[in-house]
Amino acid sequence: MVKEGLNLGSSFVPGLAMTAAQPVRAQWYHRIPPPVWMLLLFLDAYCVQNTYDWANRVYFRSLPLAVVVALAGIALGVWGERTFHTLRTEVLPASATNKLVVTTGPFRFTRNPMYAGVVLIALGIAIYVGTLPFYAVPPLVFLLCNYVFIPFEEAKMQAQHGNLYTDYLHRVRRWI
Repeated sequence: MVKEGLNLGSSFVPGLAMTAAQPVRAQWYHRIPPPVWMLLLFLDAYCVQNTYDWANRVYFRSLPLAVVVALAGIALGVWGERTFHTLRTEVLPASATNKLVVTTGPFRFTRNPMYAGVVLIALGIAIYVGTLPFYAVPPLVFLLCNYVFIPFEEAKMQAQHGNLYTDYLHRVRRWI
């Protein structure tokens, strides 16, 4: 049995056999940016925390560490966004096209600094609150970015930029 799909380094995306003529279309969930998904997950965590007694127990809480981690996430995300803005390319994951393969700024070190920033912000918030439902959010945000948003964007970039993007995939790691 042959699997049809697009192999993007460490991820196989079923059903995304791409050619330059075949556009990658965003699904409804791609139209909701990861920071909004993060907020929705934190709302769920808040509801769970206030519904079940076991979920109120604080395991580890540190305001100084939470601030440092969240500020690092904000700085990384803003640096990535400003780099996109400076080069006048699209920031939203569900945009139809991307004008450029950005390889400057934080994109020299990671292909996804804005997603890494969102994960760090989620971790900072979890460290501040300190309960299990809130600690569940950062790994869920990571999984959402790693298995939903990034494969979609990589397939789109591969279809639009071909070998230029392939070279970038081989030079720069997905996360860190």
